[in-house]
Amino acid sequence: MKRCFYFLLFCVFCSGGSMAQSSVFDGLASSGVGQGKITINQPNDIRRLVGSRSANEKIEVVGDKSYLVVPGYRIQVFSGNNQRKSKDEADSKKRQIDQQYSGVSTYVTFMAPFWRLRVGDYTTYEEAYSMMYKLIESFPSFKKEIHITKEDVRIPLN
Repeated sequence: MKRCFYFLLFCVFCSGGSMAQSSVFDGLASSGVGQGKITINQPNDIRRLVGSRSANEKIEVVGDKSYLVVPGYRIQVFSGNNQRKSKDEADSKKRQIDQQYSGVSTYVTFMAPFWRLRVGDYTTYEEAYSMMYKLIESFPSFKKEIHITKEDVRIPLN
């Protein structure tokens, strides 16, 4: 249920600038040639809430981009606690993944005593699972360490 809410919220944010109507409800209710008519019966409170930001929503701003931070999944490709080698190994694997999958976010983090490399920002387990198998096919030597982890992920807003 929570995922559906975040997905609806994400869709509303993304469609806000591209629709000429004042809201998603107006867009659904309008009819055109060859289209059916949709009637929406709802309280005005619901209309006001859709598309507005909630008080407990996490927004992260990095440079000129804004992200909605929601619970999701990432693929852990590497974790090591050898202080001399683990950071270099994580960076090396990051470069390999960035070269093959330039559009996928990669994160090298240090949480004592571990260096970790995690890939992607996925809101569903299925998305992460699909990408995990692409990574395994592309990098068979990484297979023994790759697994999916739950983590807050960043969804771009603009």
